[in-house]
Amino acid sequence: MKKVIIFLFIVMSFVLFNNKEERVAIPKESIRFRIVANTNSFEDQKQKWDINKEIIPSLITITNNATSIEEARKSINQNLPSIKNVVNNYSNNYLINYGYNYFPKKEYRGIKYNAGNYESLVITLGDGLGDNWWCVLFPPLCLMEATSTDYDNITYKSYIKEIINNHF
Repeated sequence: MKKVIIFLFIVMSFVLFNNKEERVAIPKESIRFRIVANTNSFEDQKQKWDINKEIIPSLITITNNATSIEEARKSINQNLPSIKNVVNNYSNNYLINYGYNYFPKKEYRGIKYNAGNYESLVITLGDGLGDNWWCVLFPPLCLMEATSTDYDNITYKSYIKEIINNHF
């Protein structure tokens, strides 16, 4: 019984004192990417996903050889016309902005990201009132994830659950 009480105390202490906002999942020197849909209608959300699906391979090519944030910036700026060409295939009512753009507060996979202005490439479709898709363009954290087709085979493990199952 003592082991269980001690274990529960340790687990509760971990939960109470683990401040996830201090964990940094996105490097300070990074470039984000975001596509904001016109509205949340089925058609507008489909348009956002269609653009996303077509543009990711282009962005991989654009940032693949960048070894520094300066190289990534240069490559993105040089390739803005090709990015616009992709979006032109789906809409003529959009805005592409590469610079410092506002990102709202977000929680993703248990990590909280503060709202603020971040260096980013943002594609806003129409009025930009719909849900958005975002990731980290450089370093290419989302691009590798976005090209993976094996999402269903990912296994998430809980360290605490494993201890409980193995020891009690």
